[in-house]
Amino acid sequence: MSATTREPAPSGYAVLARDLVKTYGSGATAVRALDGVTVGFGQGEFTAIMGPSGSGKSTLMHCLAGLDTATAGSVQIGGVELTKLNDKALTLLRRRRIGFIFQSFNLLPTLTAEQNILLPLDLAGLKPPKQWWDQVIGVLDLGARLKHRPGELSGGQQQRVACARALMSRPEVVFADEPTGNLDSRSGAEVLAFLRMSVRELGQTVVMVTHDTTAACAADRAVFLADGVMRGDVLSPTPDSVTAQLRMIRPDRVAAGE
Repeated sequence: MSATTREPAPSGYAVLARDLVKTYGSGATAVRALDGVTVGFGQGEFTAIMGPSGSGKSTLMHCLAGLDTATAGSVQIGGVELTKLNDKALTLLRRRRIGFIFQSFNLLPTLTAEQNILLPLDLAGLKPPKQWWDQVIGVLDLGARLKHRPGELSGGQQQRVACARALMSRPEVVFADEPTGNLDSRSGAEVLAFLRMSVRELGQTVVMVTHDTTAACAADRAVFLADGVMRGDVLSPTPDSVTAQLRMIRPDRVAAGE
């Protein structure tokens, strides 16, 4: 499938960025990591963000998730403008409306899987509805692992715990930063399958940064960045369509296997 360009509409998007700019440093040494990015991520959609090293994909995700502050432009989650929130309001929004899955799992080794899953809700003084707890734990097949500590779990099981923690607050969007990067191919495939199930069966919105073509092909859509600029948008990505798009962006790096 060839790349197509979209202009995001205000409605129907869980996350919407307009004219997003992120600059690090100042003067002659300034680096423009994002250069006017406009992109939307649909509700109940699984989207992969791809691009060469240094393309700005991680910076984009951090700005979208409120982990970093944009230099200019607009970011909305569920219609809420992040760039206008003070630190306290932004912290509350991240806690209640955003889920995070990281490459390094970020589980506390002294807590059980169940305690790790519930930790963000405990900090917020909240409890998950039993039906939602049962549904998420069932989808992720974690019922027999809840009393285990991270050191007693495989990498794939640890990442499933991280997925459950991200989903438990029923966030409007889950951001996943290279979620299969530290996993073997089998465990990586399991995590991707669970992310797809969370979209299909739980109605979740997932935005994933990845450099891996196989991971991108698990998504409904892949968007591409290079040098801080949007360079493509592919629906129902396949290995061929993803490779072709990457070759258009940086043919030298694709040839080198990057």
